[in-house]
Amino acid sequence: MACHKTFLVISLMLVVSLVNAVEFSVIDNTGDSPGGKIFREQIGGASYGEQAMRSATDFTWRLFQQDNPSDRRDTPMITLIMENSKDLAYSSQDKIHYNAGALVNDGGDVKRGFTGVIYHEVVHSWQWNGANLAPVGLIEGIADFVRLKAGYAASHWVSPGGGDRWDQGYDVTMRFLDYCNELRNGFVAELNKKMRTGYNDGFFVDLLGKDVNQLWTEYKARYGQ
Repeated sequence: MACHKTFLVISLMLVVSLVNAVEFSVIDNTGDSPGGKIFREQIGGASYGEQAMRSATDFTWRLFQQDNPSDRRDTPMITLIMENSKDLAYSSQDKIHYNAGALVNDGGDVKRGFTGVIYHEVVHSWQWNGANLAPVGLIEGIADFVRLKAGYAASHWVSPGGGDRWDQGYDVTMRFLDYCNELRNGFVAELNKKMRTGYNDGFFVDLLGKDVNQLWTEYKARYGQ
């Protein structure tokens, strides 16, 4: 028993050490804008931004089963740039651009909503994209799936069974992936691993024994749609 506890402690220390090996930075370009004030006064500013990115990284590694650095993308730094822009948020080259103006009209738990978006965007720094061959909707759906499992579901997301096609993206694809993950626990992690060097719809057959379009039809039928 003592040996098992020692191993567990060492494993946890290793995880913390690996997360610390990644650098996180926050650049606040919001000035005195209303959104900038909310970011600093209600959310916690740069300190919380770094904390959220670190927690999101740790959670994503565990959900993707990326226990070893060799399992992951080479991402030495993730930067959060708070700015006054038009889009809610997007990630490019491991830089997360977040429109502070969106915080003004959040209408809910602003800190929770902010954290959920950060989780989604951090996933893009760690997921595989099929060597740029995977559907964009699938990439975004996987990011929302991680956000869902982290406990930061958004109130505006569609209900299970919603949407027009499996690769529609974001919450629609996320709900479908959640269904697939129920059929095979760890499905999303295994799908992500397969997408390291390429992509084809046959991955769904490999993992679930059914064509993705058949799975979508069965998913819709399950929810009476």
